[in-house]
Amino acid sequence: MNKPIIALDFASKQQVEAFLAQFSEPLFVKVGMELYFQEGPELVRFIKSQGHSIFLDLKLHDIPNTVESAMKGLANLGVDLVNVHAAGGLEMMKAAKRGLAGSETKLIAVTQLTSTSESQMHEDQLVYVSLEESVLHYAKRAMQAGLDGVVCSVLEAEAIGEACGQNFLRVTPGIRPATVSVDDQKRVATPAQARAKGSTHIVVGRAITKAENPADSYAQIREEWSGKF
Repeated sequence: MNKPIIALDFASKQQVEAFLAQFSEPLFVKVGMELYFQEGPELVRFIKSQGHSIFLDLKLHDIPNTVESAMKGLANLGVDLVNVHAAGGLEMMKAAKRGLAGSETKLIAVTQLTSTSESQMHEDQLVYVSLEESVLHYAKRAMQAGLDGVVCSVLEAEAIGEACGQNFLRVTPGIRPATVSVDDQKRVATPAQARAKGSTHIVVGRAITKAENPADSYAQIREEWSGKF
């Protein structure tokens, strides 16, 4: 069972250092746009130097040539996971994969954000199929492009596994223990629900980073995710 991925939703390296200092084991962490745009690649190198695995969550979405060039640069950072938006299309995803050639970094594609409801998808994107159909379509295109998996909600993870194979990664944000607020997420689940529905990875942010004791919260979530309780 993969470790829960902790979303480092901080604004500075100092905050990251203080947070990581509370743990005595290697972690799997997510560096998103807020943190990366503030601190840049040096922060990624620092986190890797501490022995942690990294999901670099930049959600690239641009013309194929630009995305390929960007991925060539990101490949040098040695992160474990990086992503693009599946809405960028098949050719863009193929270009992103080419940009990572020779590296061990796995590439996944964002389908629909877990903050997006079906009504919002219809109104904002003019996509009139069901939300699950949209997510499955994007997942199949990502597989066709040679990607390693997708970012999706727990609600679609099982269907994606059936359509794309169980080795196809289903990285699921929006994970909250039942006692924690859902905040701005719409399609959420508990760690146990994610395990039962076929997620291969879970991403947990504020339930750990804002907890009174982050290390204890992480341990409880990891146990629930692994099926120990």
